[in-house]
Amino acid sequence: MEERAILVAGILKRGPVGDDLAELTALTESAGGLVVDRFQQRLREIKPATYLGKGKIELLAERVERYQADVVIFDNDLSPAQIRELESLLHVKVIDRSELILDIFATRAQTRQSRLQVELAQLEYTYPRLTRMWSHLDSVAGAAGGTRAGKVGGIGTRGTGEKQLEIDRRLVNKRITDLKRELTVIDRRKLREISGRSSMFKICLVGYTNAGKSTLLNTLTHADVLVEDRLFATLDTRTCKWIPEKGVEILVSDTVGFVKNLPHQLVASFKATLEEAVHADLLVHVIDVTHPEVLAQMDAVNAVLKEIGCADQPVLKVFNKADAVQIVGQLDMLQTLHADAVTISAKNGLGLDSVSSTICAMYRGQSFCLNVTCSQADGRVQSFLRAHAEILAEEYEGGTAKIKAILARKLLPGLKRLQPDRIEIE
Repeated sequence: MEERAILVAGILKRGPVGDDLAELTALTESAGGLVVDRFQQRLREIKPATYLGKGKIELLAERVERYQADVVIFDNDLSPAQIRELESLLHVKVIDRSELILDIFATRAQTRQSRLQVELAQLEYTYPRLTRMWSHLDSVAGAAGGTRAGKVGGIGTRGTGEKQLEIDRRLVNKRITDLKRELTVIDRRKLREISGRSSMFKICLVGYTNAGKSTLLNTLTHADVLVEDRLFATLDTRTCKWIPEKGVEILVSDTVGFVKNLPHQLVASFKATLEEAVHADLLVHVIDVTHPEVLAQMDAVNAVLKEIGCADQPVLKVFNKADAVQIVGQLDMLQTLHADAVTISAKNGLGLDSVSSTICAMYRGQSFCLNVTCSQADGRVQSFLRAHAEILAEEYEGGTAKIKAILARKLLPGLKRLQPDRIEIE
């Protein structure tokens, strides 16, 4: 059964109030909630106890009763004290934006790594928000607490006991430690996998959630990645081989989508998953040009990339969903501001030739022309060049093979390990 949700946004910025709850609406629906009302208030200042002013809280309580809401979701980050006070005044569950995103991630996680990452993020978010939920357990007396010796326990167990909140915190702390230890093992294996692909040209698809990254991956590599028109449809990184033209082999990775104000706990927990972006030779920033807040989305992605250490990575901007643009002026403005971007539609293949040619040009920019001499009987060298290089010319004479080819700079050590007779770089 869908939970009936009222969405709330406290707005501190100046200027006209737009639809600041559009993304929170999409997030709520993605979490399986039914939005029954939306509530925005311009704030001069944040109230320490309730975030909103007293009058607005009373109005919000009336709406909760009128619409029989089950939950109130704030588009702002709330402190534990504010959540407690709001719940006591509204008599329904209150959550904030970060908790909603964490909940969505929990329902989307499929692999063991992503499930552990989400659980760690949730616990690190929950830890400072723990409250004494059980009023009847003011203190834990001990095993003998129910005996005739008295409420405080039997011999050796009497005393103030341990507050339930302290027990909760200790249990959460232990679980966080266990999760970090388990994720460290998985992360090391993940990093070994990434480093094992160091000889290949790697691109990583990044972008705002629901921008079309998975669709682009499917179109380029014929992968079968889940594609849905909802936020955070996929969380797990998928890497596939892409051969845009003969002699060019590229690994393409799809990453979790970003949103503005992505909880720091998630960024930290998914750091190893995002290592694909850190170690990529090229980031392909997929941008939904149909979204009214496209510039804000681009800024949000750049902020997360900076946070994970990718600010200086080469980036190719790709304006996606060009076939669905209704405001032509918006696309023209973006193309003017970002003249080096490529405009495509990943869904119907529009402009993908330009993407391929642009990426291949970048690939060749890290390549060079070389002349390789080896024995005609040396099948390993010849097979390596046919698999990984663009052959320009071949000459066979007197048992010797001379091959002219364009090879990616990263693959040169692999060729040298095969020990051909001679390698000359032009």
